[in-house]
Amino acid sequence: MKVLLKDLVKRFANSERAAVNKINLVIEGGELAVLLGPSGCGKTTTLRMIAGLEQPDSGRIAIAERDITDLAPKDRRVAMVFQNFSMYPTMNVYDNIAFPLHAVKMKRGEIDRTVREVAALVNIDHLLERGLRQVSGGEAQRVALARAMVRRPEVFLMDEPLSNLDAKLRVQLRTEIKRLHQDTGATFIFVTHDQEEAMTLGDKIIVMKDGDIQQVGTPHEVFFAPRNAFVANFVGTPSMNMFEGAISAAEGGGYRLKLPGFELTLPARFHAGLANMTGNHAVWGIRPEAIKLVAEAGENTISGEVELVEALGSRDLIFVRAAGQLFGVIIDAQESLAVGETCRLHFAGAQMHLFDAESERSLLDDKPPSVPPSGWGEAGQRA
Repeated sequence: MKVLLKDLVKRFANSERAAVNKINLVIEGGELAVLLGPSGCGKTTTLRMIAGLEQPDSGRIAIAERDITDLAPKDRRVAMVFQNFSMYPTMNVYDNIAFPLHAVKMKRGEIDRTVREVAALVNIDHLLERGLRQVSGGEAQRVALARAMVRRPEVFLMDEPLSNLDAKLRVQLRTEIKRLHQDTGATFIFVTHDQEEAMTLGDKIIVMKDGDIQQVGTPHEVFFAPRNAFVANFVGTPSMNMFEGAISAAEGGGYRLKLPGFELTLPARFHAGLANMTGNHAVWGIRPEAIKLVAEAGENTISGEVELVEALGSRDLIFVRAAGQLFGVIIDAQESLAVGETCRLHFAGAQMHLFDAESERSLLDDKPPSVPPSGWGEAGQRA
């Protein structure tokens, strides 16, 4: 079911800024959308407003063209899975899953069939008779998923459901949630601050900061085409190398960027965005995995010395001091550079990013970070 947010605002007492600042968003039916951002960015508040656990100060919320802004949580046909999965400790797994169905007075035979179908879907059908103290953290989170599913909601809301699990379980449960989404075809909205989690799970990623949406796009788009410096720096581990410099016109046409200790020739794809910007400052960036080690000197190539090596298994993260700046570089572990060795770094034009130093907007981007949702229709009217 499609979820629409229009001009949504939420403020809390004793806060100078809005927790959610007039955001507009469309989540298509059947999508797995991830709200991604640092702590305090407004992602959980947004999710809680969709669930009905927080009331917006202004704006509207609709599911499948039905305005739900003023409906009680029980009438919204949504289910929420929390970070701390709250269960009834005196009940076994079966009864925890069945509890929402007893609350709506479903017939006993229908309850039993539904519980067993949903338990099989999340691979806990063999645990139904166990008490909660007899299941692991990952199994308990599956119980929480099953309990949300038995109500057959139109939208699943998940607020950092994996953050309390160890690394191996998080990876395993990510796979389970992705499979569950594919099997059910339902709309999922997932909140996380973990970018790896967001990139592996999401069909659509909504990057937030300070109550505002910074970018909406596929994992590929937010990683390879960030619309501003915040998205570029926040998405990706390790972070993008970013330095500020002055733009100048190059002899024979084109543009150069004077950075602390070195200069770069900027590729033609930036030229349109750099018109009338000579003398202004821009923030240049390149991801650690996009920097290549080369043997020969050349354009957009500088020499440096390795200061630190971090082993990442099949890859190494090396920190290279070049032209007075420290660059993070991802290399194949087989290259095995050691501290104190010299190397040459090459910055390919196709891998460069450039942002206006004042607005932080990408100099390749002429679109706003979010636009009012289309197709609101009657959903924008108060029920």
